[in-house]
Amino acid sequence: MTVKCSRGAFAFTGAGAGAVAVGVPGVVMFAVGLWGIDRGGMWRDEAVTFQVARRSLPQIWHLLHSVDAVHGLYYLLMHPVLAVHSGEVALRLPSLCAAAVTASLVAALGVRLARPRVGLWAGLLYAVTPMVGHFAQEGRSYALVAAGGAGGTLLFVRAVGGWSPGRGVSVGCGSMRAGCAVPRAPEGAPVGVSTQFPAPLEATGWGVYGGVVGCTVLLHEMAVFVLLAHGCALVLARVPRRVWWGWGRAAGGVMLVVVPLGLVSSGQAGQVAWLEPPGGGAVEGLLRGFAGPTLPVLGPYLLLIVLALCAPLARRGELSLPAVALPLLLVPPATLLAVSRHWPLFDDRYVLYALAGAPLLAAAGADRLAGAAARLWGRRTRHVDAYAVPCLGVVGVALVFVAQLPVLRADRDPERRPDNLAAVSAAAARRMDHGDPVLFLPALARRAAVAYPKGFRGAADIALREPGPVSGTLYGRETGPGELRRRLAGLDRVWVVAEPYALRPGWYPPAPAEQVKLALVREQFVPRAEFVRKGSVIRLYVRKTSAEAEAEAGAGAAGVRSVGGRRTCRPVTRCRGRGRGAPPVPPRPARP
Repeated sequence: MTVKCSRGAFAFTGAGAGAVAVGVPGVVMFAVGLWGIDRGGMWRDEAVTFQVARRSLPQIWHLLHSVDAVHGLYYLLMHPVLAVHSGEVALRLPSLCAAAVTASLVAALGVRLARPRVGLWAGLLYAVTPMVGHFAQEGRSYALVAAGGAGGTLLFVRAVGGWSPGRGVSVGCGSMRAGCAVPRAPEGAPVGVSTQFPAPLEATGWGVYGGVVGCTVLLHEMAVFVLLAHGCALVLARVPRRVWWGWGRAAGGVMLVVVPLGLVSSGQAGQVAWLEPPGGGAVEGLLRGFAGPTLPVLGPYLLLIVLALCAPLARRGELSLPAVALPLLLVPPATLLAVSRHWPLFDDRYVLYALAGAPLLAAAGADRLAGAAARLWGRRTRHVDAYAVPCLGVVGVALVFVAQLPVLRADRDPERRPDNLAAVSAAAARRMDHGDPVLFLPALARRAAVAYPKGFRGAADIALREPGPVSGTLYGRETGPGELRRRLAGLDRVWVVAEPYALRPGWYPPAPAEQVKLALVREQFVPRAEFVRKGSVIRLYVRKTSAEAEAEAGAGAAGVRSVGGRRTCRPVTRCRGRGRGAPPVPPRPARP
């Protein structure tokens, strides 16, 4: 069916236009995400996915009883992927595909709630957003959750549309009431008349919706807030009681899934103990992540969103684009921010799925602007090509991409992640000899050796009792304090791979084994060389000689300096480069 709007609104309609509008953003997203996907190193969260997903299914199940239950379904999905090929590109490829699917789903929402050009612009805006590109190249579940959120929202629109008394939106050139809405009316049915679908079809629609949202919540429990967004959309649309009943049953089914997961994950809350109550900086960061990190993009983006919201949000019984996109954009982040004021849980990646609302509103604002221009110019637009306005919008998105290109390019650098475990492993391989003892402080510093074992091949992990797959832990179970003292007693030197905070004077670990490690290293050894990589420190310790012990006893002796909370006469040789020009490692001292 061809949409006929008021004079001057250029046509880009029909099944072919809809297919183009949905397909092109997915292709663009895949191309943008594929650029630089093999950046040469995993960071700590990706390394967890990499090592857990390669375990056997019983070992994964064993792990989930103690840690990472919230990511259990994702690890199970990644297990066959990494069984085919265990590489960094394979690790990130599911996220890339999910991001491409999400871009197409955002476009499909725009097509169904407005018109094809709105969908095209929204999908392309989503594809060139740096935050989307970041998680498209992340071997974690967040891009898949975003795809589930967008898919669930599309199914929600379709399910509500089956009961809506009218079919229309309030974007573009006036109020369009034609084949843009979902579902299409039967042939011959007058526009604006209630089109009720058979009860079995209605129940199936809500059942599929509940199933998709339930699977999304299993991928990450924070996706449950999408239900609140959909509930707010129903409030804005003032739908009849029958719609509420169908949605309520689907939402109840999802809650039956999320409550057990929430109970299990609450017992593993120590994993997010590093989160802090969010402040104004978190809100600003989320705004820039959703709408654009640079002011030339952020300003016009927000103006277009405001323009889209100038029209009435919805008619009674109808879902408009603003009525769906605005709650999706605001409700999940606002809810998580409010909860996190008392129970810190907020991180922008947990609400990545809410980002889909921003490009939908911006595209709706651009369409409204185009409609106003068409009415203002009147006859002068009559001979403009039907594809001129859609193409003009595409050019605008291309300018947005160019403006954000430096941000996208910088994000491909592995140094932009919190750490680079490949660099840590390479540094260890250059410095450690075969048979050298190595101590990880704390135990989670072992992540580099687990992700890239080649760099630590031949080194003796003196604290490890059981590896992670056997013990059902991420980084293995370590030996007790007594055995650790015995193993360290016969060593002349030891390499320590540590988190930077673990070597600061004020750090005191809660675990007894970690306390013994720290105390023994500080009391019986002195640092000789240090190699720093982002997020990790590799330090060589050698056993104190009698002269050094005597010098340490004279705390006020000249030339004495503090290193790692202990006083020593030996300076520490530091190297923060990539290995070139690094001082040689001191030779292994001969035992008497």
